[in-house]
Amino acid sequence: MSFFGGGRSSQPATPTTQTSFVREAPGIEERKIELMDIARQVAQEPINLPAIQVSPLSGLEQQGITAAGQTGVGSGTVGQGIQQILGAAAPIGSAQISQYLNPYQQYVTGEIARQGQMMQNQLSGQAVGMGAFGGGREGVQQAELQKRTLEAMGQAQAQGFGTALGAAQRQQQVGLAAGQQLGQMGGLQQQMAGQDINQLFAAGGVQRQLAQQALDAQRQNQLQQAYEPYQRAEFLANLYAAGPKTQSGVTMGTAPSTSPMAQALGTGIGAYAAFSGAKPAGTVV
Repeated sequence: MSFFGGGRSSQPATPTTQTSFVREAPGIEERKIELMDIARQVAQEPINLPAIQVSPLSGLEQQGITAAGQTGVGSGTVGQGIQQILGAAAPIGSAQISQYLNPYQQYVTGEIARQGQMMQNQLSGQAVGMGAFGGGREGVQQAELQKRTLEAMGQAQAQGFGTALGAAQRQQQVGLAAGQQLGQMGGLQQQMAGQDINQLFAAGGVQRQLAQQALDAQRQNQLQQAYEPYQRAEFLANLYAAGPKTQSGVTMGTAPSTSPMAQALGTGIGAYAAFSGAKPAGTVV
């Protein structure tokens, strides 16, 4: 039995493998590494974030709060009105009437009494002239004259009293009306004070809003300054990302081949086959 058999023997081919190393162009790769260093340095620096500030109450709002704390603005006027009404509602007495009596009333009644006395003197003189002085007729006339004199004096006094009473009553009505007006004015004072407070709060609120906007704008500027390095790093990153994509590569590959031992065996077999073909037939190896 022949060990080698006939023909050339070969082993299975090894699969082809290829390794590629793809890199950026040296200059671009260097710049990107620098960008990574810059980004790391920026990220390591702590950001000093500005504090959020709240605008305090404005001066007008402070005035409004102070004014709101002053309660009972119109209470004094209302109190005066109440006292005025109580005083005017009191019953009208002699004290109220006497102050409106005609100061010349006594002269009126005195004049009536004087004229009555003169008439009585005239009657007495007439009676003496007629020889009837002290008689019954004279007495009747004297009594009638005295009666009329007293009636005239009473009417004058009653008229003066009525005038004074009417004046006192009118003054009472005036006092009641004045008291009611004072009460209304006190309420109006309180209402006006409330309106003033509302206006102070409204105007002060506008001032505080403007101050708050200024604080917010200042903080926004500080935030932009704090994050400005990050914006520059992001700008470079975007620029490099959109930049040229030139690449360089090194490729290493292997093709299917037999091992050196297989090659040696193949060569030996081929030589032996050629040598065997050259011998005479019937020769045994």
